[in-house]
Amino acid sequence: MQNQLRIQYAPVHPGTDATDIIFSNEEPDLCALFKPGQTHANGKRFFFVTDATVATLPPVIPFVEQFDDGICKSDNLLIISPGEPYKTIESALEIIKSAVDAGFTRNDTFVAIGGGVICDLTGFAASLFKRGASCIFVPTTLLCMVDAAIGGKTGCDFNNYKNMIGSFFPATSIYLFPKFINSLSDAHYRSGLAEALKTALLYDADMYALFKNESAKVLSRDYSTISSIICTCAKLKAHVVETDFTERDERMYLNYGHTFAHALESLAGFGNITHGDAVAWGIGRAVTLSNNLRLCNIAYRDDILSTLDAYGWETAPVPMAVTGGAAGKRLLAIMHSDKKNISSSVRVVLQKGLTETLVQEVSDDDILSALR
Repeated sequence: MQNQLRIQYAPVHPGTDATDIIFSNEEPDLCALFKPGQTHANGKRFFFVTDATVATLPPVIPFVEQFDDGICKSDNLLIISPGEPYKTIESALEIIKSAVDAGFTRNDTFVAIGGGVICDLTGFAASLFKRGASCIFVPTTLLCMVDAAIGGKTGCDFNNYKNMIGSFFPATSIYLFPKFINSLSDAHYRSGLAEALKTALLYDADMYALFKNESAKVLSRDYSTISSIICTCAKLKAHVVETDFTERDERMYLNYGHTFAHALESLAGFGNITHGDAVAWGIGRAVTLSNNLRLCNIAYRDDILSTLDAYGWETAPVPMAVTGGAAGKRLLAIMHSDKKNISSSVRVVLQKGLTETLVQEVSDDDILSALR
């Protein structure tokens, strides 16, 4: 005879009950927003994390300077190395160690000021720090504003695989300042546009029409156009996250193009191609695969490929970032390690047409057909 005892648990709390997204048309003023050296009204302290590139942006310089009097630096600010190559568990541990050494508690708040790498790492570190401290995001890149900062996906790359370690841990507040886009390089600006285009293809025909018909305004960073795109993307992703926080259903659609893209980033070497450029190429491969499987028609495939071409994104089966032979098979091998897979087959987000999306397991031969 066996005795059995069951322990039942409430759902694990993700660190906050809600996220406030604050959209501002003003110039970013981080000194006014956070007032370094002061605390929250509720007594919490801020631990700030940024990177060496963001720290040199004109809107950020005055804020960073308040932490360095020329003799010694404050332990309330950590500046880490920039870029995807540093999106590692070692960087997350560096954030945690710095917060521990500075005497922060789980009642304090981590503040990420930067792009997707900084927000992902800081949110992940906050989720681990003494089993969870709250976090706030101030995204400085277009990609982070329209996608990465919203929804609580945090983590790091591991063993040359994209975002293999992580947690669902959303920020309590996200401050969106579209005027940060004026500080972006063309490569990083275009990287963010790819994620916005993805959102349009999934959910908003009018925004896709804007990308298709108003490319001059989009590429010239017309403020009214871009702030509208940022606001629309934030609202759309917020709705999806509320509906499916832990990506069991509809939130998987947001990975459109990403299964191909993550494989490309891994194969090319992290940092050698921007995430957005990889996503744009991945969208081209996904719509080609959709057409090969007769899910969408040729006209839809060609329309998407034409729009990608108009923005200078690669649409060839194998992009220039990949060198050496058997590229398709090497990409496929990485795709098999994608965290979204639940069987021996690769799961891919596909489309029947604009805003008509599905998730489907596909054969290796079908994937290779889109890579040659």
